[in-house]
Amino acid sequence: MRYPILIEEGSEDTAFGIVVPDLPGCFSAGDTLDEAMESAKEAVAAWVDCALDNGTAIPAPSKLEDVRRLPGYEGWSVGVVELDPALFDDTIERVNITLPKRVLRRLDDLAKARRQSRGAFIADLTLHL
Repeated sequence: MRYPILIEEGSEDTAFGIVVPDLPGCFSAGDTLDEAMESAKEAVAAWVDCALDNGTAIPAPSKLEDVRRLPGYEGWSVGVVELDPALFDDTIERVNITLPKRVLRRLDDLAKARRQSRGAFIADLTLHL
């Protein structure tokens, strides 16, 4: 999936700026265009991850023609940032991990205290770090 981005040209004194109009509040910057593009990929991935965690719908990408006509961005270049489809994959997968018994016992005690299964507890820990 590709999202259109707007790129503000940088200079020796200012960074390149990138805005992702379809994802409210999603933006990045970098001293070079390459750095700004890499930061944009990270910002989009973080935005999508947060939206999925919060149950927020992910907007469909706009057409490039529509983004070119957005007010307030005259003179900005238009590009795209490509998303890894794995970002959207919430398929449950069975995993096998090896832990010392004392760690597993502690993990199970913590999960039980929260009235969660072991898997749900581990998922919550990961999502709320």
